[in-house]
Amino acid sequence: MKIYIIYLVIIFLLTTCVQQNNKDNAIRTSSTNLRCKEVDSSKQVTSSIYNDCIRRCAINYGVDASLVKAIIQVESNYDPTVISKSNAVGLMQLKADTAGRDAYRLKGWTGEPSIYELKNAVVNIDLGTAYLSILQKQLEGIINPKTRRYAVIVAYVNGLSALLKTFSIDRSYAIEKINKLSPDQFYQYIQSHHPSAQAQRYLSKVNSIYVNQD
Repeated sequence: MKIYIIYLVIIFLLTTCVQQNNKDNAIRTSSTNLRCKEVDSSKQVTSSIYNDCIRRCAINYGVDASLVKAIIQVESNYDPTVISKSNAVGLMQLKADTAGRDAYRLKGWTGEPSIYELKNAVVNIDLGTAYLSILQKQLEGIINPKTRRYAVIVAYVNGLSALLKTFSIDRSYAIEKINKLSPDQFYQYIQSHHPSAQAQRYLSKVNSIYVNQD
């Protein structure tokens, strides 16, 4: 019996090591493939520095690259080292134990990213875009793509649950109500009914940048 238990422990440790090695290799590979340039923090940073990273991640996860850029600008103004008071980290201001953990699961990884990983521009863009793809999937019942984009923006900053509860505590009925609204009506409904003023301002800021991008 003892030998069997020891055998199980060894298998578990080997499996954990393999998973960690695969994760580390994936991070190193993505960093190489995406080819983000090293940035001098003393100089003004613009979206062009990270365009290749954003484009590749957007294609990989089926996310609008312009939306990723708008979120990065609002969240961090392209500063990969910034950490908020709520411990959101990096370009896309990801929290390790929420968005970071969800993005890890999408990739088939366990645990959550470290602060060191989230300060890495390539990793942060990759995980942030992965998280946006998760929200898109969860909101795919919203028919109008513009309305769905608005919904994803609000869910990104204040959570999917809070967004849906603004319309109904029943998820299916909330989606049904949203689908009865035009994009402009949805936008105005969020501005007047969402319980978080932060969510209201965030939608306005991200959308303004999104529609004014070249």
